Amino acid sequence: MRIDLHAHSNVSDGTQAPGAVMASAAEAGLDVVALTDHDSTDGWAEAALAAREYGVALVPGMEISCRTTEGISVHLLSYLHDPAHPGLLEEITKAKDARFTRAERMVSLLAEDYPLSWDDVIHHVAPGATLGRPHIADALVAAGVVADRTEAFESILTSRSRYFVQHYAPDPAFAVELVRAAGGVPVFAHPVASARGRIVGSGPTGK
Repeated sequence: MRIDLHAHSNVSDGTQAPGAVMASAAEAGLDVVALTDHDSTDGWAEAALAAREYGVALVPGMEISCRTTEGISVHLLSYLHDPAHPGLLEEITKAKDARFTRAERMVSLLAEDYPLSWDDVIHHVAPGATLGRPHIADALVAAGVVADRTEAFESILTSRSRYFVQHYAPDPAFAVELVRAAGGVPVFAHPVASARGRIVGSGPTGK
């Protein structure tokens, strides 16, 4: 059995619609796939219909961006939670709103040095999607500033860049409590990823 429990659609920072993600999963020979868009469950319904059509078992999920008091970014995956749970819904709505405001500020800073406008970025955001740096990266690619998303994140959009703006993110322990209260299963996502900032570790060395 082949399983992928961390996939994104264009409801957040993926490039395919939720149904197309399920089609691609089936084409790749996956038996089980989780749709875990950032701070959103809006793709669940479309993904569920496509999953049945293509014979893929769907695990509905979501990825929540968190931050410790030390400033370390922690991504939390939530599986099988109630999407209408008031506490969790309030928190992810707060995070989505903060992402939008952050993006506006980043685009304003970038526009001082690059041929980039807010409309350029919005063009790459699906209706109702969680707006993030990948959409800004796509606009920079379209403008010919960088070759691809990877180059954008390694240079202009890195957290060390002068264009970077922080956004609200809940404490990971609080997020875990909310996920459990919503009947979900919390899972630590990519704990040793280091490309975009500090990593979580057991000590000062990060090991």
